[in-house]
Order: sequence, then C-alpha cells, then structure tokens
Amino acid sequence: MRPQRLTRVNSLLRQEVAEQIFRLVNEPGFDAAAITVTRVITSADLRHARVMVSVRGTPEEQEEALGLIRQHRVELQNLINRHIKMKYTPQLLIELDHSIAQGDQVLSLIAEMEAEHPEWDTSPESAPRATPDA
Repeated sequence: MRPQRLTRVNSLLRQEVAEQIFRLVNEPGFDAAAITVTRVITSADLRHARVMVSVRGTPEEQEEALGLIRQHRVELQNLINRHIKMKYTPQLLIELDHSIAQGDQVLSLIAEMEAEHPEWDTSPESAPRATPDA
C-alpha cells in the first residue's frame, strides 16, 4: 500500500477510535477527557493497528483507563467495521503513549535551565537581526 494512503487510513482510524472511546466507555470513574488517541500505526496489510493512547493522571489511573479501553477492544473493532469500509478491519492493539509526558518533561527542563541562565534567552525578540548588505 502506498505510504500516502496508509497515512490517510491511520488518520481516519485515529479519529474514529477516539470518537468511539468517548461514546463507548461509560464506566464509573472513567474520565474520557483525560484520554487522547495520539496516533494509530496500521500494518501495510491493514490487518493490525497499534492505537497509541495518552492518559493524563498517575500511573495507576493510566493503567486503569487503559484496561477499560482494552476491555472494549472488540466492540471498537465492530464499530470501526460498521463506520469505515475497508478490505479488512484491523485488529486493534491498545498501547500507552508516553510521548506527551516526555515532551512536557523536556520543556520543563528547558524552562528550568533558562531560569538558571538568563543570558541564554532564546526568545525571537532577543535574536540578532540580519542587516541587509549595502
């Protein structure tokens, strides 16, 4: 399958999975607002898809939310089959995505370093302006 088409399939699946998680998982204590489907990685044969999910909260809350989503995996696949016409409905593998938390950690480290060293100001206003050659 062409990479451009696979990218569109991934995007469509990400949108559909996110929407269906919000509608499907109505368990007490489940905060759908804390869930973000960050990306979907579909195999070239469209038979498997890794769904990367970011969950805001403590590691225990993350595992609990991930467990609830995994319990509804088959229902998610059935809904995808009804709403998206594909040759195969991919088998979903739900995984926890730590990239947003890692990005926040990197940004906080940068902010901490900038606070310690004000001479490292990287704002656009402090950048030297290029002068036109005359």
